[in-house]
Amino acid sequence: MLLLVIAVVVAAVWLLVAQPWRGTAAEQPASSPLPSRYSSITTGFPAPSAGATAAPSASPTPTASVAPVAEPTPTPAPTATEAVACTAGDVTVEALADHDTYASDQNPQLSIKLTNKSAKDCTINVGTSAQVFTITSGSDTWWRSTDCQNQPSDMVVLLTAGQSVTSATPLTWDRTRSSVDSCDSPDRSRAPGGGASYHLAVSIGGIPATQTASFMLY
Repeated sequence: MLLLVIAVVVAAVWLLVAQPWRGTAAEQPASSPLPSRYSSITTGFPAPSAGATAAPSASPTPTASVAPVAEPTPTPAPTATEAVACTAGDVTVEALADHDTYASDQNPQLSIKLTNKSAKDCTINVGTSAQVFTITSGSDTWWRSTDCQNQPSDMVVLLTAGQSVTSATPLTWDRTRSSVDSCDSPDRSRAPGGGASYHLAVSIGGIPATQTASFMLY
């Protein structure tokens, strides 16, 4: 009996110390999360990038197209074929010489100035065929531009109201007497100098200057 009691006590002590059930419980696998292949299932909508804030899509604002400003169409001035011809009452013609006196080695440079003094535009022929320069001394006509004119031409231009124009290239008088018979002659008479007085009269488009330009030759 005594041996049986000792065996029971020893068995009880062993059970308390060894706790064989702990190993069995520890060996049970703990519950694990779903396999990673399940974590890849999505809802069908792409996830926004990290840090990105999703904003509602706005309809693009249409760019305003600015219509070009229409430039006013200028009223065309009358052309030379539409305007009326200038009359003596519309324009003023002036005779011009580049100096009042000329030394013996200087030749006078002659021009015409034309001014439309009216309130309307008009046309006038300013070509060489319509220009006449005449130089006189007293009652003696010394030189006329039309005596030896070479290939005269017409040029009808529009002279606007108040406009003034002057010969682009002056005409040179070589201080000799002109005539239709001596244009190519090297022996034409030379105008006297020494303070002799001369007068330039001009006309253009059939309209004469009201005054002459006077000058002296030395």
